[in-house]
Amino acid sequence: MFELLKTDTHTKARLGKLTTAHGVIETPVFMPVGTQASVKALDPRELHEMGTQIILGNTYHLNLRPGLDVIRAAGGLHKFMNWDRPILTDSGGFQVFSLAKIRKVKEHGVEFRSHLDGSLLFIGPKESMEIQRVLGSDIAMVFDECPPHDAPAKEQRLAVERTIRWARECREQPRAAGQQVFGIVQGGSDAALREQCAKALVEMEFDGYAIGGVSVGEPEPEMMRAIELAEQHLPAHKARYAMGLGTPAQMIELIARGVDMFDCVLPTRIARTGTAVTHTGAFGLKGASYKTDFGPIEEGCECYACRTFTRAYLRHLLRANEILGLRMVSVHNSHLYLKVMTEVRAAIAAGTFADYYRSFIANYKPSQKILAARKAASDER
Repeated sequence: MFELLKTDTHTKARLGKLTTAHGVIETPVFMPVGTQASVKALDPRELHEMGTQIILGNTYHLNLRPGLDVIRAAGGLHKFMNWDRPILTDSGGFQVFSLAKIRKVKEHGVEFRSHLDGSLLFIGPKESMEIQRVLGSDIAMVFDECPPHDAPAKEQRLAVERTIRWARECREQPRAAGQQVFGIVQGGSDAALREQCAKALVEMEFDGYAIGGVSVGEPEPEMMRAIELAEQHLPAHKARYAMGLGTPAQMIELIARGVDMFDCVLPTRIARTGTAVTHTGAFGLKGASYKTDFGPIEEGCECYACRTFTRAYLRHLLRANEILGLRMVSVHNSHLYLKVMTEVRAAIAAGTFADYYRSFIANYKPSQKILAARKAASDER
């Protein structure tokens, strides 16, 4: 299912091909997030045109709304949202972290109070896999427990033990036709826990492996360390997925550390605040300096927004609260993330990734706006 085509000679960057029921995915790959069966502000045609290979949906949210009866009657999630390419569904495990105030973790799963109407909802390994089977996603994630990054050592240990136990139960559940299942490595920044979790999951022989419990408010160095601690114990012949991150520079850093797949809500989330992402960082388009700036968001960008509109016009739309403004910044940001992945794949294939990596990191300036948005992004995952 996953074919490793090439590994960079100077870093751990990998070029791969992941075959799914709805098509082949070239890796490294970025997956736009469509939590509610829709990537915010974008339609399927736009996603196709910018080269989206796979999108992400969410088990918890889709189970609540529109509900499994509707999606089952529609013929599955692909038909319901008119998307003919691969879909990965998160298991609902991240909501164990993001909805901590309205859930109770139990030995066999998690009891939630619906964030919509307060009704009780229980999701465990069996329930999560059944929901994902009905959704018919190409890649289903095991149900795991994602604790806060600063959780006490005992809580991290118990979360790892539950994650391993729940993963084994998920592995035994029925799947949709052609559906792959990925395990999720937890353990925070504890080397022993990451190793324990990774090795236990590898023994179960999942189709791929994700690294969870990252981008949950921890400092960036700690996030990088958590990825490194898990990656070293994952098999080379399976895809590796870092969940829920990040900025373009963070993804480049993690590709150099051997990660193949990424998802993040940032491209569309920060677009709704008027923040645009470029190869050199992010900036706010609402600023007065762009009032008469008749250039594109980023020189040389081939996205529809940059080919068609100026910074001045987009600034006007954003300040006037016109929907077209946030849509066009969403188009640009999503295109930028996908374009970076295309550049990365080309660089690995050409044997020049190390140079690309050094140049990108040297020129990319972190933005406080985008870092703050990353901390506030949990409601979209």
